[in-house]
Amino acid sequence: MSTEAPSRGQPDGLRGARAAGALAGTGRLFRFALLQDRLRIPLWALALGGLVGYFGAVLPLAYPDQAALQTRAAILKDPSGALLSGPGYGLENYTLGAMLANEVLGMLAVAAALMSIFLVVRHTRAEEESGRAELVRAGVVGRYAPLTAALGALLVANAAVAVILAAAMLGNGLAAADSLALAAGVAAVGLVFGAGAAVTSQLSQSARGATGLAGGALGLAYLLRGIGDAQRVGGSALSWLSPIGWSQQTRAFVDLRWWPLLPSVVLAALLCLAAYLLASRRDLGAGLLAAHPGPSRGSRALASPAGLVLRLERGSILSWCLGLFAFALLTGSMGQTIVESFEARPELAVVIGGSTGGDPLRAALSAFLRYFAMAVAVHAVVTVNRLRREEDSGRTALLLAAGAGRARLLLHCLAVTLAADAVLLLAAGFGLGAGAASAVGPDSGNLALDVTAASLAYLPLVSCFAALAALAYGLRTGSWWVWLILIASLLIGLYGPVLRLPEALLQAEPFGLVPAVPSVPLNGTPLLLMGLTALVLLAAAVPAFRRRDLSA
Repeated sequence: MSTEAPSRGQPDGLRGARAAGALAGTGRLFRFALLQDRLRIPLWALALGGLVGYFGAVLPLAYPDQAALQTRAAILKDPSGALLSGPGYGLENYTLGAMLANEVLGMLAVAAALMSIFLVVRHTRAEEESGRAELVRAGVVGRYAPLTAALGALLVANAAVAVILAAAMLGNGLAAADSLALAAGVAAVGLVFGAGAAVTSQLSQSARGATGLAGGALGLAYLLRGIGDAQRVGGSALSWLSPIGWSQQTRAFVDLRWWPLLPSVVLAALLCLAAYLLASRRDLGAGLLAAHPGPSRGSRALASPAGLVLRLERGSILSWCLGLFAFALLTGSMGQTIVESFEARPELAVVIGGSTGGDPLRAALSAFLRYFAMAVAVHAVVTVNRLRREEDSGRTALLLAAGAGRARLLLHCLAVTLAADAVLLLAAGFGLGAGAASAVGPDSGNLALDVTAASLAYLPLVSCFAALAALAYGLRTGSWWVWLILIASLLIGLYGPVLRLPEALLQAEPFGLVPAVPSVPLNGTPLLLMGLTALVLLAAAVPAFRRRDLSA
């Protein structure tokens, strides 16, 4: 055994780090990451698996015979159906498995991608932003250890999702090979966007920016998939520009082929390699996209909490606004096709949540407007939840020490959130109406103006979700129950008509309480009740925040 003394000037920890290399400490950080996510990963996996299990059990009841299945298949032949669901393969002899792969796989892939983005950013850029990564790196930890540990946790999370999804499908009696392919396709999308988040975490200087860049890439991928699938049954060239489209092109339960998953594996590997290369070229805590220095004197607007919140959120608001407008414009441009589809098959209006009778175009636009309002509700909850991160980082304490006041801080944040949500609703409504008006032509009348005005009917409901998030923040209970209510509302609103859920449940769903404008006359009573509910929730949130200690 060697008894050589340590070299002078080289502490044992530093010598150990050099000996172990750039991956020193990866194992411990990996185990710590799994410990931190010991609840998040199982909850994500069980939620997605439970959703698939529920669909597998309920769809045979909703579509008991081949005639009912073929009626559903006819809907996917229309561009509007393909835009919201998938490429539409196997429509000649539609089966429950093909329905699951065509219409649910895309939603599962988006959910896995979001899980992966949040996970990677949380264990990389967010750790650096909070200062904890600097403390960790002071020990025997290599340069690439945090990134490697995060990618290891990413693999575990998506493997867990794939296993639970496959088990749920096998439990419903679906074919084993096709079930595994669908589950692998969902996990592959998660890996791609998780690896993409590893890249954006090197580029951006903040967790918010890294998440926004990765989320923007996900939105673009979904948009390309939707446009490509709407152009041609089975997908077009644009469908092949999206990782979501690659997973759908496995054609599970119809004509199974595994090779479309190969591009996802290759792209995920290349993105991981890019993340390592970028990590080697930056300092800890810095981003390669350096923040531009601001002016020497701050604007007077920054002296108020509202001005500060608006300054911090303006990039996110602009991204959401442009994304919603582009997607709404594309959806509305299919107006003439939608009219023809509704005239040929009136049941299509019921399936997508529109009203029967009256103007078929307005019925479709009212249904699509509801979908965009759901996205705005998600934005409202996400924005209010950022108050928690500001408090955990210590910035809230600084604002309060400067005399901002707790009630003022909370109310200003909500005011900016609701103003931004109103802008997002108007952008979605204008895009939807303008796209439909351009497709219909001179006969459109005031369609663009009507749809734009109708979008504000959802603002009271969005205010309720924002106030719920504020109450969760004031009580410091965590926002999981707010997300539970919102996700349940989204699922019932999106898939309730498909599953033919009881009419009472569909009407009780929050978004179903809003009048389906502009296809029906506006009824102000439910909107007034929603506004009063938001005020009551806000009245409970303010004193709750006042009573508790910061970071308690």
